[in-house]
Amino acid sequence: MSSGPYFVGVDVGTGSARAALVASDGRVLEQAVQAIKTWNPEPDYYNQSSDNIWQSICQVVKKVIAGVDKSEVKGIGFDATCSLVVLGPQGSPLTVSKSGEAEQNVILWMDHRAEQETQEINAFKNPLLKYVGGQVSLEMEVPKLLWLKRNLSKTFANIWRVFDLPDFLTWRATGVDTRSLCSVVCKWNYDAANGSWNKEFLEQADLEELIQNNFEKLGSDVQPPGRKVGKGLTAKAAGELGLSISTVVSTSLIDAHAGALGMFGCRSKDSKGDDDVQGKMALIAGTSTCHMSITRKACFAQGVWGPYQDAIIPGYFLNEGGQSIAGHLLDHVLKSHESYAELKSKLGEDKFIYQHLNKLLPELAAARGFDQLSCLTQDVHVWPDLHGNRSPIADPTLRGVITGLDMTRGTESLAIKYLAFVQALAYGTRHIIDNLYQYGRAPFQTLLFCGGLAKNPLYVQCHADICNLPGLIPDEQEMVLVGAAALGAAASGHFDSLESASKAMGGTGQLVKPNPETLEFHNRKYKVFLQLLENQRQYRSIMQGDTK
Repeated sequence: MSSGPYFVGVDVGTGSARAALVASDGRVLEQAVQAIKTWNPEPDYYNQSSDNIWQSICQVVKKVIAGVDKSEVKGIGFDATCSLVVLGPQGSPLTVSKSGEAEQNVILWMDHRAEQETQEINAFKNPLLKYVGGQVSLEMEVPKLLWLKRNLSKTFANIWRVFDLPDFLTWRATGVDTRSLCSVVCKWNYDAANGSWNKEFLEQADLEELIQNNFEKLGSDVQPPGRKVGKGLTAKAAGELGLSISTVVSTSLIDAHAGALGMFGCRSKDSKGDDDVQGKMALIAGTSTCHMSITRKACFAQGVWGPYQDAIIPGYFLNEGGQSIAGHLLDHVLKSHESYAELKSKLGEDKFIYQHLNKLLPELAAARGFDQLSCLTQDVHVWPDLHGNRSPIADPTLRGVITGLDMTRGTESLAIKYLAFVQALAYGTRHIIDNLYQYGRAPFQTLLFCGGLAKNPLYVQCHADICNLPGLIPDEQEMVLVGAAALGAAASGHFDSLESASKAMGGTGQLVKPNPETLEFHNRKYKVFLQLLENQRQYRSIMQGDTK
C-alpha cells in the first residue's frame, strides 16, 4: 500500500455504516461495511439508534485502518442520511418511539409520521420556504420536531440537543457541538442569508421552546463543511475508533451531498485541468435521482430546492433537483411486463436482463432499418412520473403517461418500452436543466454520474444525447466515501480549501460524448414530452367538469 497521509471517510446510509481509507489523490485503499438496525413499528414510522450507529462506525473504521500506522491518518470526515437524533441530559438517548424504548432515539429520514404537521407549517407560507421550492417536505426535521412535541411531550420537554445525524457524529467524535451549514440549511430551515435561526418561523411552527438560550438545542455554532471541529478526536472516541487522540475531525455533509462533493472534482482523462465546478451537474442516480449543481451567484428556481448557501463548497450556492423514482421506475417497467418471468428464469439477476435488453436494442433498430437505436421510440412517448414529480413541477399528484402502444408482444415490446422510459428520465433531467436556465443559471458543460444507474450505459448515453452534454462516469465508484474523506483532508490543512480537496481527490472518469446524429430527433421528442404534461393537465380539467 502507498505511504500516507491517509484520510478516513465515514458514510452512514439508510441500512449500513461504511468506512474507507482514502489516499490524498482520492484512491479508495480499503473499505468496510456494517449493517445498522432499523425498527419499523407501524407503516411510515422508522426508528434507529444513535448508539447502534456509532458502534457500527467504530467497527468499520477499525477494519479499514488495521494495516496502516494510525499516526499517518491525518483527518476523518463524516456524512450520513438526514435523520433526526434526539438527546437528553448528558447526551443520553431520548426515545422517539411511542412504546418508549430509550435506545430508539433517531427518526430515520424516510419516516413519514409528520404529514399533518408538514401541511400546517406550509400553510403559513413563511418567506423562508422560498429556499425549499416553496414548501417543507415531510422528510425534513422541523415537522418531525413538532410531531414529537404533540405526541411524545416527555421526550420533547427533556431535549438537551437535537442533531441531524451527520452533526451528531462530529459531536460524538469531538465532544464539541457544531452544526454543518449543509444539514441546517437543507433540512432544518436555517436562514443562511442572515446567518441565524429564524425566530418567527419557529414560533409559527409552534416550536418556541427551541428559541431559548440562543437556540442552543438546535445548535448555536454553525460552520461550513470542511472546517476543523474543536481539538479533533477525544480520548474516548479515539479509543473506540482505533485512531490517535486529536486526529482532525471535519464538519459534516449529508450523504448525497458528499457524493456530489467527490464528483464535482472529477475530470475526464483528456481534460486540460481548467474545468469550472459551476459547469457541472452531479446526478446521484439510484432508486431515485438527485440532481445537484452549484453556482457562485444565487439562483432561485421554482420547483428546485435551494439556493442553499455554502451547503457543499463554501462560496457557492447549491441547487438540488430530483426525480422521485428512477432505477425503481425501470425495475417497475421490467417486473410488470409479461416477459419478465421467462427472462428471469433464463438470465437470472435483473442486471443481466438489463444487459440483454441493451444488447437487443441495436439489433432491433438494424432489423427495422434505423441507423440509430433511439429511433425505435419515434411513435412511443412517455411521461415518467408514476410516483409524482419532484422537480421542476413539484406536484406529487402527477402520474405517468404512455402513448403509441401497439400489439407487439414478448421481449421486443419490453425492450422498446424500456428504452422509452430511459429516454423519458433523461427528458426529465433536461426539463430540470431548462428550468434552471429559465431562472438565469450559468450554462452546464458536463453531467456527472454515480450510483446504480451510472453502471447502465444506455441511461448515461441517453442523458448525454438528450441534454446534448457530455456525461462523465468517475473511475472510482465510491464517490460518497471519497467526498467524506475530502472533508477530513480539507479540515486537516492538507489542502487549502474544500474545493481544492475535491479537485485533487475527484480523480478521472470516462467521458461519454453526445451523439450529434440524434440531436434533432430528441429535440422533437422533447417537445412531445412537454406536451404530455399539458395534455395531462387538460384531461384533469375536463374530468373536473371545467368547461373552459
